[in-house]
Parts: sequence; C-alpha cells; structure tokens
Amino acid sequence: MSNKEIIQGLYQSFAAGDVPAVLSGFADDIEWTESDGFPLKGTYVGPQAVVENVFMRLGEFSDNWSVHVDRYIADGDTVVADGRYCWNHKETGEPCEVRMAHVWTLADGKATSFLQHVDSAGVRDLIQ
Repeated sequence: MSNKEIIQGLYQSFAAGDVPAVLSGFADDIEWTESDGFPLKGTYVGPQAVVENVFMRLGEFSDNWSVHVDRYIADGDTVVADGRYCWNHKETGEPCEVRMAHVWTLADGKATSFLQHVDSAGVRDLIQ
C-alpha cells in the first residue's frame, strides 16, 4: 500500500467514526501539531494524546465535525491532504466551513507526524 493510500484510509476511517482504525495507522510516538490560533493548538505526542487533546475536544466548539479532502499530494514519505473542515456552530447550528491542509510524514507504513495548516482566523470568526 502506498503512503497516499494509507492516509486516504485514515480519512475514510475517521469519516466512518472508526477511531481504533485511525489510531492503528499512527506510530506510537506520532507528533501531532494543531496550528497556532486554532482552538486545539499545540503539539501532542502519541495516539492517546491525540484522542484526548484533539478528537475528544472537537465537540467543545462544534457539532458534526467533518473533514473533506479535495486532493492528496504525495512525495516520498510526505502526503498532503488539501481540503475543508465542515461543522455546525455549537450554539446556532449554522453550517461552517474553512480551508485546511494537513501535512503527514510516514515511516514504515505508519504516520509519524501530522502538521495542520488552517484558516484559524476563519475558525475563530465562525465559532464565536
């Protein structure tokens, strides 16, 4: 399986709500970085830290969080997912959407790092 196919599979598993399948694609020491300006900003190390500090916290400011990847760009051990975050405003239920790009690094078939790029000003404006 190519690195691009591995990352595509992670997004498919996330969309299906299959968190164990997502986590199985992470290295034990994955470094997951959420952008400055994003509500969950910071770097988290290890799958459990990602679950606790990212996946479990999306509901703090959103409902029905989803990631829609428009294209994947692969080069060696790096895969970029370019797309959009979509969710409903926590209080009003209004639909929200911002652009994002995720830069993944892989080794031995596992994701070793994740770097989020997002329109953090757009997120801030939409969640307030």
